[in-house]
Amino acid sequence: MLPSTSRSEGRFDWLSTAFLLGAVLLCYYLLPLSSLVVGRSPGAVLRHAGDPAVASAVGTSVVASLASVAVATVFGLPLAYWLARSDARIATVATALVVLPLVLPPVVSGMLLLTVIGPDTLVGRLAAANGVALTRSLLGVVLAQTFVASPFVVVTAKAAFEGVDRRLERAARSLGKDRVGTIRSVTLPLAWPGVVAGLTLAFARSMGEFGATMMLAAYPRTMPVQIWVSFTTLGLDHALPLAAVLVATALGTLGVLHALGRNPLA
Repeated sequence: MLPSTSRSEGRFDWLSTAFLLGAVLLCYYLLPLSSLVVGRSPGAVLRHAGDPAVASAVGTSVVASLASVAVATVFGLPLAYWLARSDARIATVATALVVLPLVLPPVVSGMLLLTVIGPDTLVGRLAAANGVALTRSLLGVVLAQTFVASPFVVVTAKAAFEGVDRRLERAARSLGKDRVGTIRSVTLPLAWPGVVAGLTLAFARSMGEFGATMMLAAYPRTMPVQIWVSFTTLGLDHALPLAAVLVATALGTLGVLHALGRNPLA
């Protein structure tokens, strides 16, 4: 009888094949990013980062993205929990509505938002009458980013909540915890890695959002809009250092979010 090692040598190594196939896609991700880093001198990137217009765009992107994630958290996590625990048929329809912004082109999302909160709509006129600008403002940027990025929070958190054993929740309820206390002490800590993943994806999507933001609020400029303006007016060589600034800013903020997400709720 042949040893187990000999039998395994004749089998097809699916794990190595999976790695090789995945490595092709990883290289496809890595090569453009490498060209962005290698082809730009640190001095050029720093000079562009110090430009007042670029600094303003970076600030707008970070503030608006954090605000969008906050809105998505406040409204998206309760929705995700309800979708994960509800057996009602309407939950299927609600899930489809959540996913819809993910498949819409961002420009179309911006157009749809304009039909609801644009300056010529009832909502837009009422907001303007009360001194609130829903377009061409930081609020407009947040509204656009929330529409396209919040589904990442809902979809990812829903999957995380579904992965929590309901028997643990029932045990907590049997020990006297109410539903809110059970969610805080049992469900949310167990689902926390998935929740943080959703928040991180939403932030990354918000930082890179262009189409809906351009349609709804071209001003104040975010980094993607500033990069587009530089590309169309000055060319690729001028826009690439701005792209490097955006990548560096996004990576730095994502690192902070990841560090914060490693500590579950107390």
